[in-house]
Amino acid sequence: MKELRVVFMGTPDFSVPVLQELIKNTNVVLVVSQPDKCIGRKQILTKTPVKLEAEKNAIPVFQPTKIKEDFKPILDVKPDIIITCAYGQIIPAILLDYPKYGCINVHASLLPKYRGGAPIHHALLNGDEKTGITIMYMDEAMDSGDIIEQREYEIKPSDNVGTLHDQLSVLGAELLLDTLPSIVNGTNNRRKQEENLVTYAYNIKREEERIEFQKTGEQILNQIRGLNPWPLANFLLNDTEIKVLSAHFEKESVEDVGKVVVSKTTLGITCQDGVVYLEKIKPFGKKEMLVQDYLNGVDKEALKMAKVG
Repeated sequence: MKELRVVFMGTPDFSVPVLQELIKNTNVVLVVSQPDKCIGRKQILTKTPVKLEAEKNAIPVFQPTKIKEDFKPILDVKPDIIITCAYGQIIPAILLDYPKYGCINVHASLLPKYRGGAPIHHALLNGDEKTGITIMYMDEAMDSGDIIEQREYEIKPSDNVGTLHDQLSVLGAELLLDTLPSIVNGTNNRRKQEENLVTYAYNIKREEERIEFQKTGEQILNQIRGLNPWPLANFLLNDTEIKVLSAHFEKESVEDVGKVVVSKTTLGITCQDGVVYLEKIKPFGKKEMLVQDYLNGVDKEALKMAKVG
């Protein structure tokens, strides 16, 4: 496989283990990544994680703003195969049709479930018991190409977006390496996706981050872990935003939802079927903290009367 000329296309941390395995086992002749972005309050121009890994290994990097219009450097290196993983742009047909072994994508779901850019978030938001990795041939539509191979991952109750992201990125790299020989030899059993089973996992919208305490405790916990560590679920307490990193739920009868339940060391909010007790939070303009530390600095009696939104 060391002679296999690979163009790798990826951008975030999730893509890095895949690139690392390709560097060890194939001939990566070019890495394509999204343009560098200004990040943080100081708007510091920051290289993508995939670009940093490529530069560490002295591999040329190409960062087109619009790959549909600017793709010639990819054709110039004459790749045998193009492999993408969380790249972030739709690949034009001229690239899909060029390599003799095709364009392959590493996707973080068991397709056809969760096509789109946020499959990890949605698996947790929906309380799924399993997810996984799909190795697939690419076509011009989003995540709709033929499936080559899949591997399942059982979601643990302790998983959040961060832990699941890390597990699946490693799983994706392993499965790709296991699958590559069958792609090159033409011996894989590619199969069409079942269109009647298609669901989508679009990027999380700002309004989806707000906790609705009219929901069940299980739904709220799924939302909290399905948005942790980014972008974080939140609610309003007296019109001040509080982000929630972790919580637990106790089922009990409640008269009203959205009421604050506070003691010396605990802070809970009533929901449809019990109380969601906050564990770790990030009040607006402050650092992350344990709820006990937050309670040390507030009037607990006044907190009992606070408005939750």
